[in-house]
Amino acid sequence: MTSKDAPPPLPEPLRVPVADSHTHLDMQSGTVEEALAKAASVGVTTLVQVGCDLKGSRWAAETAAAHEAVHAAVALHPNEAPRIVHGDPDGWSRQGARQAGGDAALDEALAEIDRLAALDQVKAVGETGLDHFRTGPEGMAAQERSFRAHIEIAKRHGKALVIHDRDAHADVLRVLKDAGAPERTVFHCYSGDAEMARTCADNGYYMSFAGNMTFKNAQPLRDALAVAPAELVLVETDAPFLTPAPFRGRPNAPYLVPVTVRAMAAVRGVDEDTLCTALAANTARAFDY
Repeated sequence: MTSKDAPPPLPEPLRVPVADSHTHLDMQSGTVEEALAKAASVGVTTLVQVGCDLKGSRWAAETAAAHEAVHAAVALHPNEAPRIVHGDPDGWSRQGARQAGGDAALDEALAEIDRLAALDQVKAVGETGLDHFRTGPEGMAAQERSFRAHIEIAKRHGKALVIHDRDAHADVLRVLKDAGAPERTVFHCYSGDAEMARTCADNGYYMSFAGNMTFKNAQPLRDALAVAPAELVLVETDAPFLTPAPFRGRPNAPYLVPVTVRAMAAVRGVDEDTLCTALAANTARAFDY
């Protein structure tokens, strides 16, 4: 194994346990049990496992049912909706090449997300939202229709809404305002600036920070983190993606949360235990566990 593929070392354990508010265990190597044990050994005792398609959402619900430390979020990722409607001839998503299914196929998939969202171990509907980075103009309508449907599902079941917002800040905020955001709304892998953080704060939206806030070019994220209210801040890995510096480019996993927590504490000018206490309470409140 080259050093680039090697998992980063275990960080110093946190003294106050926290939750990884957004992870994809189904995309990481090793077993769920191994991931949970490794995370718990450094003070990351709770995980929110997030589905991005029907298969992943079913898996998230099953995994959360089997493990007390895991809660599930279920959804069709913003990039999944256009693939269901318009097809995926190149097969770059995890299901391989797919035929166009039209609006009827999207309705059918949303009905299954709705069924999964009713389960006790499913604490959130997401990740949903808008992604202007990967989806071109032809997919926008399907994406927004899916986003609005997920907002309704979250409200109907009284679950949190987990938002994926990539290069789509204004449109995401517009849809939330227009449709009426659920009581608990989380911007996963928060990617806005300080001004947007103030807007989120005014609306009571949670902002979850990932390992990319440690990257050299991420000053706008650090500025946002500095102004976000203490009671609305969460931490996540989005593992296996967004591994924090100095391990950028190597595989991410929930046990690396402490690296990001320490970087966050430095930005906010608070001690680690104070931040961890807030993060743990905020995540439990956001996801109602």
